[in-house]
Amino acid sequence: MSTTNHPTMDQYPEFDPQQAAAEQAERRKRIESSLGKRHRKEKAFKTMGFTAVLIGLFFVVLLFGSILSRGLPAFWQSSMKTEVYFDPTVINVGPKPVPRSGESPAAFEERFVNWQGEFAMVDWDSLLVNSVIAQDPQLESRRDDLVAIFSSSEGYRLRDMVLADQSLIGKKQEIKFLTDANVDVWITGKIDRSLPDEQQQLSPEVRQLADQLKADGVIYNGFNTNLFTNPDSRSAPELSGLAGAFMGSLFMMLIVIFISIPIGVASAIYLEEFAKQNWLTDIIEVNINNLAAVPSIVFGLLGAAIFINWFHLPLSAPLVGGLVLSLMTLPTVIITTRASLKAVPPSIRQAALGLGASKVQSVFHHVLPLALPGILTGAIIGVAQALGETAPLLLIGMSAFVASIPASPMDQATALPVQIYLWQGNELRNFFEGRTAAAIIVLLAMMIGLNSLAIWLRKKFEVRW
Repeated sequence: MSTTNHPTMDQYPEFDPQQAAAEQAERRKRIESSLGKRHRKEKAFKTMGFTAVLIGLFFVVLLFGSILSRGLPAFWQSSMKTEVYFDPTVINVGPKPVPRSGESPAAFEERFVNWQGEFAMVDWDSLLVNSVIAQDPQLESRRDDLVAIFSSSEGYRLRDMVLADQSLIGKKQEIKFLTDANVDVWITGKIDRSLPDEQQQLSPEVRQLADQLKADGVIYNGFNTNLFTNPDSRSAPELSGLAGAFMGSLFMMLIVIFISIPIGVASAIYLEEFAKQNWLTDIIEVNINNLAAVPSIVFGLLGAAIFINWFHLPLSAPLVGGLVLSLMTLPTVIITTRASLKAVPPSIRQAALGLGASKVQSVFHHVLPLALPGILTGAIIGVAQALGETAPLLLIGMSAFVASIPASPMDQATALPVQIYLWQGNELRNFFEGRTAAAIIVLLAMMIGLNSLAIWLRKKFEVRW
């Protein structure tokens, strides 16, 4: 019978309370040291994150501050408001011709053309000069300098007014005029006044006269409505505006909304809910992800090759620009829509199918309404991204100078980002630098508005969820 050897009391180490207390204190010290190190690391990480956020906000504020400080003054422009007398002795032109009895169309056309030639020969600038001299007769000796104060287009505006309404002849009417772009640059301090005369854009006499008219209150800063109502202009830079570019961008965004969003959402629904998982869908998914990372200028090359060279669509038309931007936006819409569909719990689909709904009913009646906030957000962000694109539009000819407002997507036009690009390179840099920043403010306001709409729609539908 075997026996088990049990340890005796002598075989156990003698318990030392002091040593145990020392070991426990050492362990506590190591734990506190480890906790202290972890807390310091956590605090340092939070500090670095907070610092990174502050640095990012600093540069954002710096960017917006720089744009606003340069762009806001451009919303005001040097103007003059005078009472113009449509002097019949200056507008020495007969009444508008009317067809005579028995007169041939060719003869009437000849008389009408001659009458228009007489109108063109009228010294319309003298009406402007006379209106200023009427306020200060001492300026009579400075008629030539006064002509340089006004915008070169104002005389033509008076001509068009009289052409439209000949009853103005012999009457007085208070009219607001724009000063010349170089005068605006001088008065608003956009050029260094200490530069020598050969580097100034105006003669010393015109500069002195502009300062005098400004001091007398004849020249004042008025809100620049032309920035929003006029297209671009090269003959009269002070009349240049964003109306043409705005309409071009509007037509393109409408095309993107009606082409890219429906096709993108439908493709995402099919790929996510109905397509079988095989090698073909894998290839499609990989290519969609790759297209989302393709530089936008590549889409411009594709659009120029297909829509212009192959389909022979008009160059520099919003239709072509909208189609190119639709191709560029399509991958973004598909990816964001699929992510929104994936975020809907599978239990929603299973419950719908379990109650007898078909696959189509479960998707369109239950899954899609719940995914709608994410779909709308992705679609609007895609449109906002397309609104700010410039490179693909340059390759399809939308960098051309267009002096008219497009009436349809088939007319020649430019876009807001391209207009900013063109103004930045204008030779009259002192004048167009402010207008460039003002155009950037308008573009940023539109993009911020679109992103705010996306956030509002997401919050609105998330309440239902």
